[in-house]
Amino acid sequence: MNSITVNIATQTLTLSDDKGEVIKSYPVSTSKYGVGCEKDSHKTPLGLHRIHDKIGAAMPIYEVLEGRLPKGNLHELQAQGAELPEDVITSRIMWLEGMEPGRNQGGYVDTYERYIYIHGTSDEDNIGKPTSIGCIRMRNEDVVELFRLVEVGTEVNIIEGEDNSDDG
Repeated sequence: MNSITVNIATQTLTLSDDKGEVIKSYPVSTSKYGVGCEKDSHKTPLGLHRIHDKIGAAMPIYEVLEGRLPKGNLHELQAQGAELPEDVITSRIMWLEGMEPGRNQGGYVDTYERYIYIHGTSDEDNIGKPTSIGCIRMRNEDVVELFRLVEVGTEVNIIEGEDNSDDG
């Protein structure tokens, strides 16, 4: 099975095959508040995760999701002056679940309960810079492509630096 590494320092997401060979690398945006696993911190959690749910397979690109439900096309909603949340979620959601009890799983640090996703964004101009409020944002075309290349259960390791350590 493929695996994903999200590197906070380089603001990249790398998809690798089961032999560790890089399939594709994408620019991303992680939290503007830094890294951390605490509930309500708006930080991106570190450590080993897996994709628990994939949402939006049949939706068109740029579909806005609120509460994981389709609301309409981003560009049409913007043109209509619709009220949108600060962190608009678009196109696809890969909902992460922590795999390290006490670090990113369970209690006050549970990634799944914090609704941490890999998702598309309305703020594509800031991809490559830490500007999210905890999630991992991707360009819409990239998140649609990644969504097709991964399965529920795919491991996602979120690390702080280029040295591939996940100390945090």
